[in-house]
Amino acid sequence: MNQSAKRYSPLQAAMIGGAIATTATISVFSQAWTRSVHAALQDSPKALVDQVWQVVNREYVDEKFNQQDWQAIRQSLLSKNYTSKDDAYVAIREALQRLGDPYTRFMNPQQYESLTNQTSGEVSGIGITMEINEKTKRLTVVEAIENSPAFKAGLKSGDQILAIDGKSTLKMSVEDASKLIRGQVGTPVSLDLARPSNKFNIKLTRATIEIPTVRYTLKQEGGRKVGYIRLQEFSSHAADQMRTAIRNLGNQKVDSYVLDLRGNPGGLLNASIEIARMWLDDGHIVKTVDRKGSSSNTKANRTAITNLPLAILVDGNSASASEILTGALKDNKRAVVVGSQTFGKALVQSVHELADGSGLAVTIAHYYTPNGTDINHKGITPDIKLDLTQTQERQLASNPKLIGTDSDPQYARAIAALSNGKVAEKVTNENSQSISIRAEDLKF
Repeated sequence: MNQSAKRYSPLQAAMIGGAIATTATISVFSQAWTRSVHAALQDSPKALVDQVWQVVNREYVDEKFNQQDWQAIRQSLLSKNYTSKDDAYVAIREALQRLGDPYTRFMNPQQYESLTNQTSGEVSGIGITMEINEKTKRLTVVEAIENSPAFKAGLKSGDQILAIDGKSTLKMSVEDASKLIRGQVGTPVSLDLARPSNKFNIKLTRATIEIPTVRYTLKQEGGRKVGYIRLQEFSSHAADQMRTAIRNLGNQKVDSYVLDLRGNPGGLLNASIEIARMWLDDGHIVKTVDRKGSSSNTKANRTAITNLPLAILVDGNSASASEILTGALKDNKRAVVVGSQTFGKALVQSVHELADGSGLAVTIAHYYTPNGTDINHKGITPDIKLDLTQTQERQLASNPKLIGTDSDPQYARAIAALSNGKVAEKVTNENSQSISIRAEDLKF
């Protein structure tokens, strides 16, 4: 169901990605310029090469371009004859590599579309998640997303997908099945399904689906009612989904919250800021510094939804937007942070749609936590540093239902911190030191 989503309009959003993604503003180089060269680009890949050069020349954070002669690079690029767009793509990537910045990168149309799909939080499909069942080895429905065509048609977890539009799914990968199921909104798709009692066929009409990136549940931990929220990505719908989660759990009279950002690679910058404001009533959230040394500070605006105690779970794959949110709440003493050192990405990118549908991400700024800390290549050190063993990581990865339970050492430690007033006071004290604990040392 991982399908194409609507395109962003110019300057609609800022995006932060994680370990392999970026932090960025999504835009178009110039609408007028794009329209004027669009036809020419069909026959002139050289125009696309120069468009990329112009964007980097105007926006790249390092005015010295990694000690490269950027003007000479342009002359070299324009002196070549490109027989195809693929040749131009190769030349663009080679030029960008000379900047020594993995986050400044070119994306072909398919890669750019994948990026916009990821950050939009919407897909065109029928609204199911799938897996290959370990026991049956058959393609199986994991979940039908609420209000999706699949949900309304009564698809259930455990339904086996035998065929898609008449094509057998035997030995078919989830990725290949997804390609068959995806398509334009309003078009039909036929599924042959099996349940323990019967086999049947169902015809569905593809629709635009909002992907749930926030999962939440009420947990009873001893005498405490804890609202557990897991945020998987900062998509364009993440803030609305987070607001709903906080309020619904608050209506159930929770005593505290656990916000799980483990494995969250990032997403939209504006989403991270908006979510920070849901937890933080006052204080700075993030500072960015551009190529001219000009800085911009983003602050809370007294719109916090709750002031109840909060613990944040992070790991080495918590990156970019996750680190902005974590840094803001940690530096402002709003939350106790539990887990492993975060990834350490503090660079901001702008993302541009180019005239032929390809895309360009360009690093334009550096960001700092409210205390002025540069976390690039360093990450954020949790208040309570607790690394999982390889065995524990494998256990949680193989059985995701254990995440956010007593069998999850980092979650269990967060609950202990929230339950112990002295621990909470210690880790939020302005002069306190990081507490380092091995998971195998904990006995709960």
